[in-house]
Amino acid sequence: MIGVMDEPLPLLPGQNPQKGEKTYLFDAILQPNTSLQPKGFLLLMVAIASVSFVAGMVFMLMGAWPVMGFFGLDVALIYLAFRTNYRWARMYETVRLTADALLVERVSPSGKVQRWRFQPYWLRVNIDEPVQHDSQLVLSSHGKRLRIGAFLSPDERVQLAHALTDALAKLRSPEYLQQSYDAAYPDEAAEAS
Repeated sequence: MIGVMDEPLPLLPGQNPQKGEKTYLFDAILQPNTSLQPKGFLLLMVAIASVSFVAGMVFMLMGAWPVMGFFGLDVALIYLAFRTNYRWARMYETVRLTADALLVERVSPSGKVQRWRFQPYWLRVNIDEPVQHDSQLVLSSHGKRLRIGAFLSPDERVQLAHALTDALAKLRSPEYLQQSYDAAYPDEAAEAS
């Protein structure tokens, strides 16, 4: 799942662009898809446990009481599989573009944070064409390569690649560079006009 904002973010409370604080030209939060919401998970587990209990009781009444333990083991393994899936779903990546850097932050399920910084004017966004299931979205600049969005579907990786490429093109455009210069040096911009 990709959350993308094409417009610059509004200033945060207490944020002052005069102090050098940046607004984002591109901001995307990448998260793995979760197939089942917590309420649906609870209903599924109740249904599985109920069916297993009834089936186990039938076997127990027929004299095959050890089968009841295997039904319980099935329920426990399904529960653990879903909990593991939800744990991995806590992973996310953020991709943020400012006027002077592309910032990538990856937060693992355990909370470990990794950060990368790229100079946007030299950055290349690469994705295999035609896109297949194992296609990778790779950012590269000055010999550094970073694969992002590995948990996204192929279509979502393409969508992200195009959105990021468009944002970089906008940043590199002469019009944006002129606006940035005028904002940074208002006295010289007033003299030129």
